[in-house]
Amino acid sequence: MTPLLTQTNRIASRLLEWITVLLMVGLTIVVIVAVIARLMGQSFSWYDEVAAIMLAWITYYGSALAALHRRHIGFDSVLLALPTRYRMIAVLVGEALVLLFFVLMARAGFQVLEVLEGDTLTSLTWVPVQLTQSVIPIGAILFIICQLLSLPHYWVQTSRGISLEHAEIEEEVETELAKNKERV
Repeated sequence: MTPLLTQTNRIASRLLEWITVLLMVGLTIVVIVAVIARLMGQSFSWYDEVAAIMLAWITYYGSALAALHRRHIGFDSVLLALPTRYRMIAVLVGEALVLLFFVLMARAGFQVLEVLEGDTLTSLTWVPVQLTQSVIPIGAILFIICQLLSLPHYWVQTSRGISLEHAEIEEEVETELAKNKERV
């Protein structure tokens, strides 16, 4: 990978990590405050709606982060069993299908935003539904960007017959073996 691509991946990773962590911390705070309020006999009308929206946002931003690191479910063993030429064709077809899906998802997300124009949340009438649902096209576009950013490394590794999935497992096994050696 080129230094520029490596730096771009690093920045994108850090940004998505921060956004995801902040959303998780925010959701945790909302849930804790809602539970304490409920225990004290006060219930927030907005809790369920806000918590569900935050969980969706975490899912979309976390999915983009997983795409950047190629951590989604894959079939590396099946892919690597193919001869190199067919393997690389399969990678192209797979990437094209994933990108097509997310392009269609982004398009549908923008259409949803048009339909929801003027609507507000039920419990927080000052919050536009377009804001809460904007995560659909934003998440789809982020997924596309992350998929494309991670493609060059994935292409090289796959062409060499190296499984990203197996490399992750082997790294984890080595870490655990090192921990166990320290204990002995």
